[in-house]
Amino acid sequence: MALDFSEPFTERTPRIANAAKLHRAQGRRKAGRFLAEGANSVEAAVATGAATDVFVTERAADEFAEIVTTAGYMNVFTHAITDKAAAHLSDTVHTTGIFAVCSPVLWTLGSVLKGKPRFVAVGVETNDPGNAGTLVRIADVCGADAVVFAGDSVDPESGKAVRASAGSLFHVPVARERDIAGVLGQLRAAGLSIAATTAGGEVPLDQAAPRLREPTAWLFGNEAHGLPEDVIEAADYRVSIPIHGSAESLNLATAAAMCMWETSKAIHAPEV
Repeated sequence: MALDFSEPFTERTPRIANAAKLHRAQGRRKAGRFLAEGANSVEAAVATGAATDVFVTERAADEFAEIVTTAGYMNVFTHAITDKAAAHLSDTVHTTGIFAVCSPVLWTLGSVLKGKPRFVAVGVETNDPGNAGTLVRIADVCGADAVVFAGDSVDPESGKAVRASAGSLFHVPVARERDIAGVLGQLRAAGLSIAATTAGGEVPLDQAAPRLREPTAWLFGNEAHGLPEDVIEAADYRVSIPIHGSAESLNLATAAAMCMWETSKAIHAPEV
């Protein structure tokens, strides 16, 4: 379906002004919507039925013609916009020019656990949206059944988090729950063993495979402070990542990727 760019939406068009408000948490709560930017996120939002509206510049309509066509087949309202309108919607320096307004996709913790998951990633007090989105993306790559953000964590539907997930937010069940102790209790009640990542863990990651073949929930702390001591103590066991070089530590994304990849390997390894 070819879009008509003779009268595109501008930054002053009410639909654009309302979509721009979704950059703020209050705007997302009030509208019951969130904004996705970039080809990967918009494509996933359209394909999964989460997108209600797509906004696209003339250049982006040519570059991402397949996404625009799919949106038409999915009966998603698709709107031509100016470059200035795209800059108004974007929170990046260089926008790709394609956006989707989406219905909420977060799950409740109870609904996530109802399916008896065997592999869950838990971000504890994750306060960087880029890290939150990256955690969701890694979980998707490694075949995790769900991601849970526990405690005072960033909104996974914020713009930067959605963009960092590169579409994975629409593929993996993601839940957000403030009560950390309650999250741990529900995970354990669902039959998951809880593994905490910490420098002083008694189980080296390269020796953790036998444990990781069992249903596991990984706890990952935030970039600045790691996991709180009481959360570390509440875990069933603590895992350390051996460092054989001179680096003092790993950042959150790298540590999460290593731990989840080892879990994926343990789960999918052929039986001897």
